[in-house]
Amino acid sequence: MAATHTHGAPGAHDAHADHGHHDLEGMKTFGFWLFLITDVILFATLFATYVVLRNNTAGGPTGAELFSMPIVIVSTFILLTSSFTSGLAVLSMQQGRLRGLIGWLAVTAALGAAFVGLEIYEFTHMVHEGATLQTSAFLSAFFTLVGAHGLHVTVGLVWMIGLMLQLRRRGITPVTERKVNVLSLYWHFLDAVWIFLFTVVYLMGVM
Repeated sequence: MAATHTHGAPGAHDAHADHGHHDLEGMKTFGFWLFLITDVILFATLFATYVVLRNNTAGGPTGAELFSMPIVIVSTFILLTSSFTSGLAVLSMQQGRLRGLIGWLAVTAALGAAFVGLEIYEFTHMVHEGATLQTSAFLSAFFTLVGAHGLHVTVGLVWMIGLMLQLRRRGITPVTERKVNVLSLYWHFLDAVWIFLFTVVYLMGVM
């Protein structure tokens, strides 16, 4: 009976360890949801500030005079496409295809980098035209809101590159799987924010 008890103990210990690891991953996912909620509050505050200040141009240029809609439309298409490729990365992971997962993450990162590049170009062009943070309350609110979104995309890109390196070393594990799911959720959230931003800032700005 002692031998039977000794033989069964490691299995019970492993089951307990697996359960503890699962609980830890669940807590980390829950922590990310809390972070996302705070981000929703942040963007809601920035949107509200922009709506209040968007007509306070102080005699400076308006959105209709500054916004280049072809660039904005291309940026929107790029970011929405990156949301689709992010979903394909998750699908590859669920099918156990590591190369497909890393490949689609790389495509998503490239699209995200193109989006950030176009945003930097837009900001640079506006500053060259004399539209800066100090020009008016409208431009202060604009640069803060759009810039905050661009900063979030940049953080997502750094996160994505780091995760791809980790996937190359460790493969698909419960830890990397959780990280891919969380990153995909974060990326979809940024796409949703951009849709509101595109509507409230750009479309309403040129009307």
